[in-house]
Amino acid sequence: MLQDKVIGIYCLVDDILKGIHHHEHKERKVSDSEIISTAIVSALYFKGNQFHAINYMRTHAMIPGMIGKSGFNKRLHKVASLLMWLFLHIGRMFKYLCAELEYIIDSFPLKVCHNIRINRSKLLTGEQWRGFNASKREYFYGVKVQLITTKNGIPVEICFSPGSEHDVEALQKMFMDLPPESSLFGDSAYTAYELEELYKETELIELKICRKSNSKKPDKPYHAFIKNAMRKRIETTISEIVEMTPHSIHAVTKDGFLLKKLLFVLAFQVKAIV
Repeated sequence: MLQDKVIGIYCLVDDILKGIHHHEHKERKVSDSEIISTAIVSALYFKGNQFHAINYMRTHAMIPGMIGKSGFNKRLHKVASLLMWLFLHIGRMFKYLCAELEYIIDSFPLKVCHNIRINRSKLLTGEQWRGFNASKREYFYGVKVQLITTKNGIPVEICFSPGSEHDVEALQKMFMDLPPESSLFGDSAYTAYELEELYKETELIELKICRKSNSKKPDKPYHAFIKNAMRKRIETTISEIVEMTPHSIHAVTKDGFLLKKLLFVLAFQVKAIV
C-alpha cells in the first residue's frame, strides 16, 4: 500500500537525521524529516507536484498539521544542502555496507527551456549553458547531470555542470568517494588516458572507459562487451528518472530548478530501499 511506503520513507529519513544528531527548533509543528519525506513523496508518486503531496499527507492523517505550499517551499529550500547530504549518505550505504565495487557513470541533459526561448530565459544566462546531446544529435540549453550508479543502477553520486562543459571536466569535479579497488565504467566521452592513470595510482580506482574505433588503446572484444552491458544499465536508470520527471519543471531560480531535479534522483534512490 502507498501509505506503508510513505511511512517507510519517513522512517528512513528520520533515522538518518537522528543518526547525525540533526537539531531544529523544538516549537516547529512540522519537522525537517516530514518536509523532506513529503518532498520525496511528491517526486515519487505525484510527478513532483508538491501541492498534491501536501494534500495527501494532510488528508491521509500522515502529517495532519502540514503547512501550506508557500511555507513548505521555503522550508524545503532551507534544507537543500541537507537533501544533497542525505543523497550522498544513502549512496555511501550502497558503496560500503553493500560492498559494491563496480560503478557506472553517464550524463544526461536537463533543459531549462526550448531553444527558441533561450533569449528569454531568466533561470540561466550565458553561452556556457548551451550544450549538445550526442545521443539525440540536438543542441539544448541547460544543465548536464553527471550520475554515478552501482552496477544495479542505484544512484550514489551526482554533479550538475553547465551544458557546454565536457564530460571529462565534469568527472574531475565529482566527489568520487568510491571504495579502493573499484571499477568505474563509462562511455567514450570520458576518455582521458592521463586521468585514468592518475585515478589508478592515487585513488586505486580503475576507469574502464569504452574505446573509440580509432583509440590508441583499443578494447578486446570481451572487454567491449562488458563495458557496453554496463552502459545499458545506467541508460535504463536515466530513462526511468527522466520518466519520473514532468515535461517541464516550474522554478523561479536556478537553485530551485536543480533542487527539484535532485529530488527526483533522491526519490529514485530511496525507492530501491523502501
